[in-house]
Amino acid sequence: MEGYKDYKFSFEKLEVYKKAVEFTDEIFGITIGFKKEIQYSLGDQFRRAALSICNNLAEGSDKQTGNSKIQFYGYALDSARECIPMITLAQMQNQIKKIMAEDLRSKCIHICNMLSKLIHSVK
Repeated sequence: MEGYKDYKFSFEKLEVYKKAVEFTDEIFGITIGFKKEIQYSLGDQFRRAALSICNNLAEGSDKQTGNSKIQFYGYALDSARECIPMITLAQMQNQIKKIMAEDLRSKCIHICNMLSKLIHSVK
């Protein structure tokens, strides 16, 4: 088992995957502090959407056909887009400040652009 500690799956080498993991980690850290009233609605959904970006990149990377890869990368893109209204709502609910919302939105848009380019590279 010693030889496996440095092994990396192909998706772990993707820059978009690395960005998605960082984004997801940040979302987990932020949402843990959400008010109890919205912790299990907005907070939980936000975490699941962010995590779905990473998971779909991982699952799609091992698919044998381009169409299968595109399908999962498309799911990752859908999940990234799903984070945008949650960023907006988190700010509206005073769970995050405007500056944080702008930063998260920028990161999310960057991930969306990277995913779009990845999808087009497979076509």
